[in-house]
Amino acid sequence: MAKRKIGIRSEQEWGTEQASPAGLPGENGKVKVRYEFITGEVSEIEVDQDFGDLLVDFERQEYNNNHRETRRHVSLNGMDYEGEIFASGEDTESEAESREDISRLYCAMESLSLAQRELVMKVFFEKVRVADIARAEGVTEAAVRNRLQKIYARLKKFLI
Repeated sequence: MAKRKIGIRSEQEWGTEQASPAGLPGENGKVKVRYEFITGEVSEIEVDQDFGDLLVDFERQEYNNNHRETRRHVSLNGMDYEGEIFASGEDTESEAESREDISRLYCAMESLSLAQRELVMKVFFEKVRVADIARAEGVTEAAVRNRLQKIYARLKKFLI
């Protein structure tokens, strides 16, 4: 059951409405700690001054940690500007389809051999001409085109 501490007071202060920030000791060195549970139930316990000081320190650390965490994050409520929520200009459905297509393309590329992937990289990403590739490898342009046709056929199996 979650609980929330609402006050630490010494025995002398318990009858007043003022909370003791440091849990000052009462006549016998005891401090009362009051907890309020989510159900509305209230529980009071009496602890030694040292333990009360420790509880106050823990409460302060918890507050500081919560403050530190909430300060570094932006609330989604803060994204509301002049009554309109910032929306992406992109179509979410087309973006999801595009990501799916890219994922399928990566899978298809992984099915190719290393030499085939290098050829695709040269032709489509580095924009090297087929004639230059053929000259560098010492083969005919038709041989490079045939390899590309085999690559296209293999990619079609995965993409269509």
